[in-house]
This record gives sequence, structure tokens and C-alpha cells, in this order.
Amino acid sequence: MKYINIDKNLIPYRFEIVIKNETYEFVVNYNRLHDFFTIDLYKNDVAVVLGERLIYGKPLFVSCLYKDIPKAVLIPYDASEKADRITFENMNEQVFLYLIEDDENGTL
Repeated sequence: MKYINIDKNLIPYRFEIVIKNETYEFVVNYNRLHDFFTIDLYKNDVAVVLGERLIYGKPLFVSCLYKDIPKAVLIPYDASEKADRITFENMNEQVFLYLIEDDENGTL
């Protein structure tokens, strides 16, 4: 299991990532007023999902399974299990956006 680095000092920013041999572009945003992060997902310069809120312990894009989303699990989580929500302070310090590309059978 690996994680996607979220550089809080660059927000808002975009980066490309290859997941299961597909290239996606993520745009990371932060809402200072309500202390939450969102991800915009693009593929081939086309918006697939806009404003997906990162919620602790909840996989991203689960409400968009019919769209061209990554065929992997992306989940914000604290492996030490001390956090119960995502904040600006704990993102990428204690809570990381984990990328799980395969299950035990090698597929998702």
C-alpha cells in the first residue's frame, strides 16, 4: 500500500498520476473556512469529477462508479488510528491519501 503525497504548501495545485496504467490529473483544493480538502479529477483534459471531498476513512469517488474513475481504492486514513477526521494540520502528517491498486486476488 502506498500513498499519494499532498503538498499543502502548493494548494491549489494539480499533478498527474498513473493508476492501473491510466493517467489522471488531480487538482487539490482546500476550503479554509470549513477546513476540508477536495479533489477534482480529470482524464485526457476532461473533467470526470469536480469537488470530491476528502472524508476520513471513506474511499474517493464511490458515488461515481459509473464514470471513468481510477480502478483503485483511494482512501484518506491514519495508520496509527489516532485521527478521526482530516484537518489542514494532520493532512500528510498523520492522515495520508492511500492508494490501493490490488486486492488479494490481484484485481479490484
